[in-house]
Amino acid sequence: MLIVFDITLCLILVWLAWHILTSHDLFKAVVLFISFGLLMALGWVRLQAPDIALAEAAIGSGLTGALFLSALRRMGSGRRRERRIDRSEERQNEGG
Repeated sequence: MLIVFDITLCLILVWLAWHILTSHDLFKAVVLFISFGLLMALGWVRLQAPDIALAEAAIGSGLTGALFLSALRRMGSGRRRERRIDRSEERQNEGG
């Protein structure tokens, strides 16, 4: 029964990795990356490496995922700021 679980886990990890690499939506890619890290931690537990599993869950999913989400949020606010600057430049060009 555990062999079926292990094979399913491996297939899901490969599927997630493929979708992370081919995703055009950055938010979706980050969420999939976090999911991948948590399932990878489960894989390390199955390989009887709990120390690596804890590190993967804490650093790989938790910290890195939070940093990716923060960077994604900052990229979004930067794009909004660029649009505001572009619009103000257009208004100046129209008026002048």
